[in-house]
Amino acid sequence: MNYLAPNAGFSLIEVMVAILILGIAVAGLTTGISTALGSSKESEQQATAVLFAAGQIETLRAEGGLTDGEKNGECGTGAALYRWKQTISPTAIDGLHEVDVAVESAQDGRLIFDLKTMLFEPVADTTAVGKNSKTKKKRSLER
Repeated sequence: MNYLAPNAGFSLIEVMVAILILGIAVAGLTTGISTALGSSKESEQQATAVLFAAGQIETLRAEGGLTDGEKNGECGTGAALYRWKQTISPTAIDGLHEVDVAVESAQDGRLIFDLKTMLFEPVADTTAVGKNSKTKKKRSLER
């Protein structure tokens, strides 16, 4: 007796359906990976911009001598993809300055990060210096 079993293998339709399901899964996986890589690159740019903006403000704080106005420049050789713009403006309180550091993409000018803060730099009080010197003179005369 030589006969074939009726279910002895896969039909052409079953193979085609399996290939279709596999193709959809691979396409979804590829899209997910490319989205993750894009998010990772954007996150890296954001972190670099944050660190540079914070460094600019710390440099201003360390150097002192705040002058109101706007400055801009490149972020240097290690960060050639970025450029910065710094704006220092006065406030209603003497010695208090509003500082805004914006970091942009050097390629398309897109704003990556904007850091705003207030810095205080005491104003030189000329009246206090005069009073102290008069007080010292009085004390030296009384002795």
